[in-house]
Amino acid sequence: MDHSENVKQPLGRWLGSPASLTTTSEDMQHYLLRLDQPLFVVAKPDGAIAATTSGRADLGAGGPDDTAALPMIGYTPPLRPEDLGDEGFKRQYGLKYAYIAGAMANGITSVEMVAAAGRAGLLGFFGSAGLDLTTVESALDRLQSMPGHIPFGSNLIHSPNEPDLEQGIVDLYLRKGISLVSASAYLRMTLPIVQYRVTGIHRDTAGRIVCPNRIFAKVSRVEVAEKFFSPPPAKLLGQLVSQGKIPATEADLAAHIPMAEVMTAEADSGGHTDNRPALALFPTIVALKNRLAAKYGYDQPLFAGLGGGIATPESTAAAFAMGAAYVLTGSINQACVEAGTSEVVRQMLCEAGQADVVMAPAADMFEMGVKVQVLKRGTMFAVRAAKLYDYYRSYNSYAEIPENQRTVLERDFFRGSFDQEWQQTRAFFEQRDPSQIERAARDPRHKMALVFRSYLGRSSKWSVTGQADRQLDFQIWCGPAMGAFNEWVKGSFLAEKENRETATVALNLLYGACVVTRAASLRNQGISLPPGTESFSPQPLENLKGM
Repeated sequence: MDHSENVKQPLGRWLGSPASLTTTSEDMQHYLLRLDQPLFVVAKPDGAIAATTSGRADLGAGGPDDTAALPMIGYTPPLRPEDLGDEGFKRQYGLKYAYIAGAMANGITSVEMVAAAGRAGLLGFFGSAGLDLTTVESALDRLQSMPGHIPFGSNLIHSPNEPDLEQGIVDLYLRKGISLVSASAYLRMTLPIVQYRVTGIHRDTAGRIVCPNRIFAKVSRVEVAEKFFSPPPAKLLGQLVSQGKIPATEADLAAHIPMAEVMTAEADSGGHTDNRPALALFPTIVALKNRLAAKYGYDQPLFAGLGGGIATPESTAAAFAMGAAYVLTGSINQACVEAGTSEVVRQMLCEAGQADVVMAPAADMFEMGVKVQVLKRGTMFAVRAAKLYDYYRSYNSYAEIPENQRTVLERDFFRGSFDQEWQQTRAFFEQRDPSQIERAARDPRHKMALVFRSYLGRSSKWSVTGQADRQLDFQIWCGPAMGAFNEWVKGSFLAEKENRETATVALNLLYGACVVTRAASLRNQGISLPPGTESFSPQPLENLKGM
């Protein structure tokens, strides 16, 4: 490793055995991988650049007068995966690693995935969105009955078209004592989420405000982020008091706390997303966090993490370099063995490239024109969903759609008549939200929307169950992170879906991020590393533990 032209002003002096110094690229890479050891880069008497993990360094111009000392021109301290992220965040939530497995709806972030994350020192949120209350309660019972303390939370998704469902989920969480929720797809604060946040708020014996229920907000818009980092709206607090859902004392205390103490800046991701670039979004969210924390003088610190695009050691390292308290993954978890989805979907995800994603109308916010990011390779869902939304915008009832186009819908989309589809949709909403049926009786356009939403909603269920005759209709939430991950693991053991365990994927990203960060530190000190030195290939867990 002869890079004598790079010799520069030393940072200090290194003292140790010359026999420990190496000049080979292979040894330099090996030293970078030894995360629990410092790495010293020194200039040998002949001008060659050498590296070692042993010896002692004295930083600065001073130091002992030792003729055996060599100029130290680069240094990077130990950096382990558990060192990444915000220490206060990890301590507050009982985590070893600053890593969250985000809530993928329909139970894709399954009980098994959440448990695997918790056992590994990570935090997982159960993907409750899209599931009925009985299924969600059963999942929470399983998680709460597991031996030992496994940190976990569950999802709370904004349901503007089904406010009763959102309220039902909140009532369930309060009854079950679920103290962590991941709030997603919110455009504004609602009565249920405010009720969840402030229920049980009180002062401890020292006079400090204690809020038992904590919200991890996932946002991609600054105006929504501001609502979550601000106290609950006074108007909604007043309504909760008048409805008898919280006492006035809780409403008074709520004026001194933020709606959410933790916020994930959601960049270009799978599912609900605004396709925001992480490099633009995250610094803005951090600046907002700091401004509102100073404005309101909260007793507890606010934390901001980053999700969307976290799929490689480099992207993970970049998130932490920008100051993320933690990273959150979603798309890549969907291909893991614990994911609550079908084998065929996991294989489709393992074959996806970065360009194999597209935006499509969302089932839960269909009438509002909200879109989700989905996999387009191997499925026609995005094209068909867009066509349904075009029909909804163009016609006031299903009968107005031209007959030849209705024929295609009933043959290829519904696989039955519109009336048959409506009967199935009606049966669903009789259980879920009967008010939708009453509105449909008065408004044929709303009736059409409910039938279209039924197709969109079931398309995600077909992918979860792997219904073979519906593969062209699979709705698979996915962001470009999936393709980036597949490119990174190509040729490694993680290329096979059978080896993609949640903890293995997470720890490889974290270990890799440490290697990338250590290499970047040396580069920033003017050390030109040999090509390939800073790359990190996926390793089995047992190998990682030995590094």
